[in-house]
Amino acid sequence: MTIKSPITTVLFDLDGTLLNVDMYRFIPAYLKRLAESIDPAIDQQQFIDTMIERTMELLGSDDGSQTNEAFFLSVVQQDFHLAPEQFLSGIRRFCREHLTELQPLVNPFPLARQLMQRCQEQGLEVVIATNPVFPRPVVDARLEWAGIGDFDYQLVTSIENSRFCKPNPKYFSDILDKIGVLAGHCLMVGNDTEHDLSASTLGITTFLVDTWLIDRGSRFVADYRGSHLDLFRFLGQLV
Repeated sequence: MTIKSPITTVLFDLDGTLLNVDMYRFIPAYLKRLAESIDPAIDQQQFIDTMIERTMELLGSDDGSQTNEAFFLSVVQQDFHLAPEQFLSGIRRFCREHLTELQPLVNPFPLARQLMQRCQEQGLEVVIATNPVFPRPVVDARLEWAGIGDFDYQLVTSIENSRFCKPNPKYFSDILDKIGVLAGHCLMVGNDTEHDLSASTLGITTFLVDTWLIDRGSRFVADYRGSHLDLFRFLGQLV
C-alpha cells in the first residue's frame, strides 16, 4: 500500500459511516419534534417540508457569508415569522425533552469504537466531518448512540461552526483552516460517492466505506474502497 503523503488526520463522516441511520426517517422525526418544541401551534408538515427544502438549498449554497445556524435563523424568521431566540429556545427544549426519542432510529455499528481506538493507537487526529445541518447537541447524541461519544475529537462540524456543507469543497477547506493541517496529510472516510469523495478535489485522500453505500453516480473516484473491516486494517497501516 502506497499513501501519497503521511496521513496525520482522519476525517470521518458520521451517518452511514460510523452508525446506521435512515435519514429519510430521522430527519422528519427530528423536525416534527422540533416544531412542537418551538411552538405547538406551528403546522408541523409545513415546517418539515420547508426546512427540508431550505436544507437542500443550504447544501447547494456557495455563499459562506454566515454560519449555517445563522442561515436557519433567517429561514425561520422569514418563512415562519419566528424570532431567532424562539427558534434557539425551541432547540434547547427539544434537546432536553425529545432528543432521546430519536435513539431507536439509530443503530450502532460494532466496529465504530474499534476504528476510533485504532486511530488513537496510531496517533491520528480525528475530525467528525458530518454534514453540518444539525445543532451540536444532536450531533453529540448520535456520537453517543454510536458508542463513540467519549473520544477527544479535533473538531466536530455542526451548524454552529460551519459555513458550508458537503459536497462543496469549501466545507473541507474550512476544516483544514480550523485544524491547521494540509490536505495531503488528511484522509476522508465516508459512504457517499459525492458528499464525501468531493474532498478529493483539495488533494485529500479518500476511503469509500461501501457497507451502507450511497452512490449518487458521482464523477469522483475513491483512492481506497472497502468494508469497515477493510478500513480497520487500512488504518493500521497508515503509520
